[in-house]
Amino acid sequence: MANIKELFTQHAEATKILRMAGELGQESKTEVYVVGGVVRDLMLGKDIHEIDIMVVGDGIEFADRLAKRMGVKKIVPFKNFGTAQIPNKSLPTEVASARTESYNEDSRKPKEVQYTDLKGDLIRRDFTINTMAVDVRPDHFGDLHDPFGGIQDIHKKRLVTPLDPDETFSDDPLRMMRAAYFASKLQFTIDESCIESMKRQADRLNIVSKERITGEILKILASPKPSIGLTILQETGLMKQVFPEIHAMYGMQQTPEFHHKDVFYHTLQVVDNTARLTDKMEIRFAALVHDIAKPITRRIDKKKGYTFHGHDAVGERMLIKVAKRMKLSNNLRDYLKKMTLLHLRPIVLAKKEISDSAVRRLMVLAGDDIDDLMKLCRADITSKNPEKVKKYMGNFERVEALMKDVVERDKMRSFQSPVRGDEIMKVCELREGKSIGKIKSAIEEAILDGEIENTYEAAYEYMLQIKENYI
Repeated sequence: MANIKELFTQHAEATKILRMAGELGQESKTEVYVVGGVVRDLMLGKDIHEIDIMVVGDGIEFADRLAKRMGVKKIVPFKNFGTAQIPNKSLPTEVASARTESYNEDSRKPKEVQYTDLKGDLIRRDFTINTMAVDVRPDHFGDLHDPFGGIQDIHKKRLVTPLDPDETFSDDPLRMMRAAYFASKLQFTIDESCIESMKRQADRLNIVSKERITGEILKILASPKPSIGLTILQETGLMKQVFPEIHAMYGMQQTPEFHHKDVFYHTLQVVDNTARLTDKMEIRFAALVHDIAKPITRRIDKKKGYTFHGHDAVGERMLIKVAKRMKLSNNLRDYLKKMTLLHLRPIVLAKKEISDSAVRRLMVLAGDDIDDLMKLCRADITSKNPEKVKKYMGNFERVEALMKDVVERDKMRSFQSPVRGDEIMKVCELREGKSIGKIKSAIEEAILDGEIENTYEAAYEYMLQIKENYI
């Protein structure tokens, strides 16, 4: 492994801040270290996006002095924890006092914080790969402290806790989800002792806020291969606690027209397929929930085998409750609902001759999310039969080719009847009411079905033809 000092030279901005912190520490005779994820990512050759500094002393007072040297006017202190954030735009920095914590059984918030030394601070952390520290004082710059074998575990690509995992996970149950996240992000193996502890303590996640749990799920979805972390959640019993609708998919068999796996593993493959197509978290989340209603809509047909009629519409309705429980934003909720409701539409088009009106209708329903929907549907083809895959992918390309007309796309995204409501009222001598909306809808349907052109003149003539049906 490369020399620590050489590794720091690859991160100029981080090194600049750490040099400042080290000089300040040496002047005040304070031990100063860069710790945790920064050191881990340094060893793995990954980019550094934030800095965690630990001092053996008053972290808040140190942060205030360091901020002034960095040209930052104000810090954000957290007095109960002896930590402070320095809101540095280019590289967010946090300074913490070396501390130990004790917890009540029914809360992950520390009931007591005590100041300690370097080793006392490191042993309370989640995994050995995050228990390394590097001295940043000028006389010791680059000296590595690795009391729990973090480097060795990086080489072995394994996740193990510095203490008995029952103690580590009981203190902060969210660490169990972080194990799944790190396994997914780094493609490391979780030590068997940790896996068994996670199984024993899965219900401890009940004391963790929904926002924090959702945050870890989103981080798993953002990892290079999300199925690793999602599988760990399922196999340890955590999924049942954090996302019971996904847990219900496990072992749910389906007829293999497109899919050769049960609903759970098919879903995971769709998520991974989506991850290969895009970094956009929202599409990956849509892949996770697109079949969310299959467990409650599955029926057995004597001829067709398993059916899931209406799982798209039922899934859309289920997501209202899911979004509320998981504290999702309204925008994300509405996006997931739309993608779930529409995820079968392009597949249906790909199975038959494609009419211009069918493509127009799909584009209107999907709006600005049409490209995301097509990515999801491509990812949803998980058959092992290469002929089937070739056939459906070829048809998807035909659908997409029809969508590439930018003018037509822009028309459809803002589509509405060329004849407006006030004109319908005037011509038909009607007051405001449902009839106006019905006439507008009839005009729009005629355009989408290709019966008339999408022009004012054609829409006006069509209105005159049908108005008597609604007056």
